[in-house]
Amino acid sequence: MKSITLLRLNKAQKGLRDSDADKVIAASGDKVQDKLATELLAKEISALQSLLYAEQGRKLLVVLQGMDTAGKDRSIGSTFSQCNLMGVRAASFKAPTAAELAHDFLWRVHAQVPAKGQIVVFNRSHYEDVLVPRVHGWIDEHECEQRYRHIIAFENMLHETGTTILKIFIHISRQEQTNRLRARLQDPQKQWKFDASDLHERPYWDAYQQAYWQAMSVTDADSAPWYIVPGNSKTQRNLQIAMLVKETLENMQLAFPPFRPDLAQLVVD
Repeated sequence: MKSITLLRLNKAQKGLRDSDADKVIAASGDKVQDKLATELLAKEISALQSLLYAEQGRKLLVVLQGMDTAGKDRSIGSTFSQCNLMGVRAASFKAPTAAELAHDFLWRVHAQVPAKGQIVVFNRSHYEDVLVPRVHGWIDEHECEQRYRHIIAFENMLHETGTTILKIFIHISRQEQTNRLRARLQDPQKQWKFDASDLHERPYWDAYQQAYWQAMSVTDADSAPWYIVPGNSKTQRNLQIAMLVKETLENMQLAFPPFRPDLAQLVVD
């Protein structure tokens, strides 16, 4: 598929570049047309999700990562707006609680993975545990590499037990984040989104870019691939993510369960 091919992580690139956040992959350049295309994709995703739910065998895990203000929440709302909520769930991972810290770092994550027939979207994920601690020096290189191995084994286990994994990094530039944070401060209807902690992380921008690239490069696999979505354009971001989700579901070759002749013989009074 065209969009999957162009968005798949390219390890030869050797790092994230701000200029790539403006790349045009699938957008037409007409925001109205692109929004309509995204809405159509959302309806197609809904139909595919119904097949997944009816099949009750396989699962889909969508991992969404990105810097603050990248638009993870909006992307989820746009992509799954037409889906039946019985079969779709979002899980968000913030700073771990004391109880979570008392266990291994994947303990809280495993409890949120999809059940049979479900789509679960991770708004941030287990990758936070090789990003924030790494950037701030709370774990060393040895422990970070150990966590990479645990993540790879964890995702292999999910894949081998029927979970299709789609991992997406929404890539915005530092200047675009600046613009969005300023917009939140200046707009009364957006101030509620502002978190002072976002400013605390700003000086670590380059370190986060390096940590993201290393984490994605090490854990990218055909069974759990990483895709980079240019996110400076919100319209293009939503369109590309919807395309990736739709194509991933299509590639699963979903179908309703086989017809049961025995049930057709039943009489409903």
